[in-house]
Parts: sequence; C-alpha cells; structure tokens
Amino acid sequence: MTKQVHLAAHFPGVNNTTVWSDPAAGSHIEFSSFEHFARTAERARFDFLFLAEGLRLREQGGEIYDLDVVGRPDTFTVLAALSGVTTHLGLAGTINSTFNEPYEVARQFASLDHLSGGRAAWNVVTSWDAFTGENFRRGGFLAEGDRYRRAEQFLRTAWELFDSWRGDEIVADKETGEFLAGPRPGAFAHTDDHFDIAGQFNVPRGPQGRPVIFQAGDSNEGRDFAAATADAIFSRHGTLEAGQEFYADVKGRLARFGRTPDSLKVFPAATFVLGDTDADAREQAALVRRQQVSGQTAIKLLEQVWNRDLSAHDPDGPLPEDDPLLGEHTVAKGRASVRMNKDPLAVARKWRELAAAKNLSIRDLMIEVSARQTFIGAPSTVAAQINDLVQRDASDGFILVPHITPGGLDAFADKVVPLLQERGVYRTEYEGTTLRENLGLPDRHPV
Repeated sequence: MTKQVHLAAHFPGVNNTTVWSDPAAGSHIEFSSFEHFARTAERARFDFLFLAEGLRLREQGGEIYDLDVVGRPDTFTVLAALSGVTTHLGLAGTINSTFNEPYEVARQFASLDHLSGGRAAWNVVTSWDAFTGENFRRGGFLAEGDRYRRAEQFLRTAWELFDSWRGDEIVADKETGEFLAGPRPGAFAHTDDHFDIAGQFNVPRGPQGRPVIFQAGDSNEGRDFAAATADAIFSRHGTLEAGQEFYADVKGRLARFGRTPDSLKVFPAATFVLGDTDADAREQAALVRRQQVSGQTAIKLLEQVWNRDLSAHDPDGPLPEDDPLLGEHTVAKGRASVRMNKDPLAVARKWRELAAAKNLSIRDLMIEVSARQTFIGAPSTVAAQINDLVQRDASDGFILVPHITPGGLDAFADKVVPLLQERGVYRTEYEGTTLRENLGLPDRHPV
C-alpha cells in the first residue's frame, strides 16, 4: 500500500543552520517573517509549522553565543497570532515540562486549540541542565529518569485537565436562561509525586479535545515516553538505514502500551538545497556549508569539544596541539553538544586523524564533521528521495528546516510539492479541519 507523505516546517530562527548574513535572509523575530513562513507552508499543504524553544541565551566563554539563538519570542504569542492568518496549518509549540506547571500549560494549549479551530500541537520536552534552570524559581535540574517521570506525570495531569470538560456542559439556552448543564464543569483533583492540584479547569473542551502531542527524545526512556504518550515523534535519523532502524524500534514499542502503528507518526528533521540540476545543487550546497560555518563559527564549534578558549587560533590553520580540557566545567553552557561529545579525547583523536588524512584546516574540518543537508538535488531528485524514504518505512514524512528565513521554503513549495502531488503521494487539499485529522491520527480517548 502506498503511503502518503507528510511534510512540516520548522521556523529555525538564528542558529548554526540559518545563514542570517545572506542578503535574502530576514528578521527572525518580526511577525512578518513568521507570517510569510506560515503562509508558504499552508500554500504547500504542510501539516504543521513547528517552533522550537530557547529558555535561556546560551553562552560560550562567559559571553552570549551570538552565532546561535540570540532571542526567541514567546511560543504561544507567535502561534496565537499565526492562527489568525492561517486556516488549516497545524501550530506546534515546544513547551518545557521541567519548569512549567500543568494547569498553566493546559490552559494555554486549550486556548490555542479554540483560537485555531483545532490546530494546536504540543512538543513535550524536558530540560537537562542547571544553567537553564537558573532562570526559574526552582533552579537546578533533574536526573534523566526523574525528568521523564515528571514529564509523564505532567502530561497525564494536563490530559486530566483537558478531559475535565466532556464538551456538552455549555447549554447556553437563551429562552430558559440556562447556561451550564451542571454546577461543576472542569472539576479536577490530581495528586502524584510532582503535582498536588485541585479545582476547576476554566477553558471548555477544545475542537481536538487534547492537542496533538509531539516528543523528541532519542534515549531509551524518550522512545518509551513517545510510544506511551505521543502522537508524533521528532527524529534525527534521516538516512535510510538509520531511519528504518529508528522507525521499526519506536513503532515496535507501541503494542506494549495498547497502541497501533498508525497512532504514532515519525518525523525526521531535514535540510535541503535545490538546484536546476543535481550538479548545480551540489555546488550550491557547498557554498551554503561555508556560509553556515564561517571562520568564527568554526572556532566556536571546536571550543565546544576542546573546552578551552581557542580564539587565538587561525580557523584556516591546523588543529590545536593541546588536548581538550576534561571536567564538569564547560565553556559552552546550555548547549546539547556538550553532552553529545561524552569522550572529548576520543573525538579529538578521531578529528586529528581525519584532518591529517584529508589535509583539513579547522574550518574545513568543522564543515566536514558538522551536519550537512539531508536532500541535495534538482526538484525531481529531492521529490524522489523523500518519497523513497517514506515508502521504505524510514519515516512518515519530514520536518523541513530551511537555511534562509523566512523565504527558504518558497522554492520547495513551488517546485518539489507539485512533483509529489503528481506521484499521488501528497495531498492537493487538506483532508480535515483539525491537525489530528490531517495527520490521519486516531482520536485520543480520555485516560
């Protein structure tokens, strides 16, 4: 059976993917940029627009890391505004379960679901570092197992709040003057290891009942959390073999939680460069990579592994002779790369061997080892690659991350989407009015 391709778009802001210095790049904070991006995604019949989260400006060497995120508007404010300029596009926001409270978050998502007519989605994440926690009343951080336990209890508490309204409580009979069918709509009481709350939830049941739930964890705990609770999972496994392995693993966990394979969608993130021909696209991709990794950026990336100030080094010169500094102190606070490179000495050894074998400078090496575009080619090539990965169960679709904001989706919408539609694997019109309907997800019944 031929699968339908699902597509979504991530508004990247300013980070190591975005080429903010490109003449075509615009603001990452003005509403006009978000509006342009969302309208393009909806014109291309994408399932949803996704916003990531930055709760603190990350630092390097004690200074704001200005080559990465340098400011992010509030998620709910942006999505609520976008609900007024779109009609079908899903609106997915990343909201942290470590530092927020269930009542507040549930109220915000229920409100967004009403405002958008049933298009709200929540990417449930945890926070792993005390550096971020310093911005909040209860600073510090939780161990990984405790983070996921709190996240699970947080989500189930929010579900109780969403489900506290059945949907038939508002009578609003103007002749009799009866407004509510009963005296206590939204009544709830919840107690567990993390939360002890009771009262009445003050937002009636939204069009979707509960927002669509996304999750992005890749650890064993994260995959179990997604299999138990999520409607979709974000993945970093975008190649065929790695994608198939991840896809089979996560879908294979669903039965343990009484769920079927169609109840969870798998979305790897994907970058792309289009050209008139495959050769042209490869040439453009090489230029983009050098734009993304400037000399200054290359030094900053190297410092994240070496854990020392390398500003005196020439990015076009060789790697430092000194080894990385070990220990809990890090020059790059708040960055996931710190925990990804768990053995800096091994990473340095591997990079030295690669640099020697290919005669690479610091900048050349950082270009070589950092992420590169997922799809590179003419529109027909990219359309074929996307469809092949979906049909071979490496994913259910992709979240596209352009390197130009906000116009980076335009060419994809105009040139690749029509080719997928011609293949009969991508919608020409939205199937429903809610995000859950458009993703082809079953209803999530009350717990």
